[in-house]
Amino acid sequence: MSWREDLAVLRHRDVRIFISARFISTLGSSIAPIALVFAVLDVSDAASAVGIVLAARSIPNIVFLLVGGVISDRLPRKLVLIAANSVCALTQALAAVLVLSGDAQIWQLAVIEAVNGIAAAFVLPAMVGILPSILDRSELPQANAVSGFARSIALIGGGAVAGVIVGLTSPGIGLAVDAATFGAGALLLSLLTVPRIERSASSMLHDLRVGWTEFVSRQWVWTVVAGFLVLNMVFTACYSTLGPVIADDTFGRVGWGAVSACFGAGLIAGGIVMIRLKPRYPVRIGMFGMLSIVPMYVCLALAPHTIVIAVAAFVVGLGFELFGIGWETALGQHIPLDKLSRVSSYDMLGSFVAGPIGQLSVGYLAAVTSAKAVELYGAAVHVVVVIAVLLVPSVWRLQRHDTDQPVKA
Repeated sequence: MSWREDLAVLRHRDVRIFISARFISTLGSSIAPIALVFAVLDVSDAASAVGIVLAARSIPNIVFLLVGGVISDRLPRKLVLIAANSVCALTQALAAVLVLSGDAQIWQLAVIEAVNGIAAAFVLPAMVGILPSILDRSELPQANAVSGFARSIALIGGGAVAGVIVGLTSPGIGLAVDAATFGAGALLLSLLTVPRIERSASSMLHDLRVGWTEFVSRQWVWTVVAGFLVLNMVFTACYSTLGPVIADDTFGRVGWGAVSACFGAGLIAGGIVMIRLKPRYPVRIGMFGMLSIVPMYVCLALAPHTIVIAVAAFVVGLGFELFGIGWETALGQHIPLDKLSRVSSYDMLGSFVAGPIGQLSVGYLAAVTSAKAVELYGAAVHVVVVIAVLLVPSVWRLQRHDTDQPVKA
């Protein structure tokens, strides 16, 4: 199959619009953390202030995630996305005005980011349901791969753009650019044509119960989510938190910057691979891809050198993208459209909760044992969890759909 055939999904106007909107919104989401942290430090140089503002966003985001799933299944997802992106644009614009005027206070930024976090809780569950709504089952693998490729470029580009803007101008300008990206995303999303999905009127609690029932009734779904509760916890502890600490003591901060860049390059490479690969067993391939992190943990423990860790990071990025695209395809092809956002929100909740647990526990574990021991134990736990998930028959056997039938509710 040629590249022209692999990219045939781009002939759909709405697919092009959605991928463009997702690219711009992801770009903004990548700029926001960097601009926000330095904006807070301009107001107060206390590390606790940074923690307060970041927590003010992340905690409401987790709390409202399930509500976001229910609303995204109950209302037209296009409208949910437009509203959420508009709120994000307004909150970041307000933060930019306060920072640029020199009148910003920590409590103001915390309140603004809390609202932003609530709005963001509606974005991801709604986003998951768009491509399955406008495409046939057989086209989802390619569409998810192209969308994932664009998202990876935006993630990398956003960090670079944020660094340039904050370095050459100010954090306030960075927040203003962030607000503009969300506004542009909302404008693009307004151009989408998404088919109407029949939805039954019911209470919020009933919708949550239905979503939970749909979630637990599919063994392959809850098994993978349970596995990732542990895998994300280990990754956050061993890579995101402990990785920079080890780098600071060994190959340096510049080296860790190179590692981060290689991780991003791996994500892009994974997107390209998945555009061509189109695996018959997307979740199985994705779980094998997750084994790519094991060499990273081992290298951080035993061979913390820039080139070694950078190569390992590239492989990690590639493996992560194999899973991410395969997982989106599996959910989009096998979960009823009118319940997809709720099922996805339960999935995301498990992933998001794992992060703070890993961040809070790793310091204690490293103090009791050592950073080297934590990395090696993390590698062992990771292997055991991935194998355990793969041994579940419904995970191992799950296949992609090749029919041209639209995903039904």
